[in-house]
Amino acid sequence: MPSTPTAEAILAGDRRALAKAITLVESQRAMDRQAAQDLLKELLPHTGNSVRVGVTGVPGVGKSTFIETFGQCVIEKGHRLAVLAVDPSSPVAGGSILGDKTRMETLSREESAFIRPSPAGHALGGVAFKTRESLMLCEAAGFDVILVETVGVGQSEHQVAGMVDFFLLLMLPGGGDELQGIKKGILELANAIVVNKADGASEALANTTQQHYKGAMSLWSHGEFWQPRVMTCSALHGLGIEAVWDTIVEYTEAAKSGGHFDGARATQNLSWMHQLVDELLRGQLASHPGVKIALPEIEAAVREARQTPLAAAQSILSLSRESL
Repeated sequence: MPSTPTAEAILAGDRRALAKAITLVESQRAMDRQAAQDLLKELLPHTGNSVRVGVTGVPGVGKSTFIETFGQCVIEKGHRLAVLAVDPSSPVAGGSILGDKTRMETLSREESAFIRPSPAGHALGGVAFKTRESLMLCEAAGFDVILVETVGVGQSEHQVAGMVDFFLLLMLPGGGDELQGIKKGILELANAIVVNKADGASEALANTTQQHYKGAMSLWSHGEFWQPRVMTCSALHGLGIEAVWDTIVEYTEAAKSGGHFDGARATQNLSWMHQLVDELLRGQLASHPGVKIALPEIEAAVREARQTPLAAAQSILSLSRESL
């Protein structure tokens, strides 16, 4: 069995130890879970010192190209960048390609960058369930800018916003029709919308789209200290990328000066705790001997409409209360 990565190695910036630690927290084995929690507990005082940025957008918007170019910009300013890129898992086979390093070829060779693809599995919003723990490990290893790239909009962006400080929504030029389909909640979560591919023949269209989104964003209040920005960029040509980083820095400074930054982090931690309670309860139910035996018949009764879902759920909970 491979040796468990040590806190000392991670704090020293050992990339191999960091990769092994992320593999440990992603493991489903009970023994690995306990080892991961022991490691995280030891590293906890060394976490939290980063700017956490969520990047999401419609398929084909160029998230990987944007992150590659944006990452180079951040590194040139003296920062260390970690990218937690969540790959979609097949609903049929359950596997993921995990090819983000091949799509960020230049960035993956940077000594100041760390790219870790992870399978989304069944997690909501395209965010791997263990992404929060992975984020903390990257912070302990000295990475002060963390990007979380998600599968794309459409499920639960609250999962993304619930673990980052700045939520960035990438869109394509000519998004008038897309604008109609975007949920109000996504716009309310976004701290900035960036219209990518604003170059060549698409530049004028991107500027028009920018104005459309500005109008949409003005319809809702986004808090007292920040008015979300709507910007354009060309990740392919590196245009407008530095302005995006400057906007993130401006937001972070405004949030910290007003006390909103720490308050948001505290709220996120509480929300995370409640999510973990749900996960642990589900795990206990799944492993309970009485539930295991009765579950096939209960599920059949629900499928055949012989029992309501609520009554079935109540019977499962009753079984779980019985002594092992």
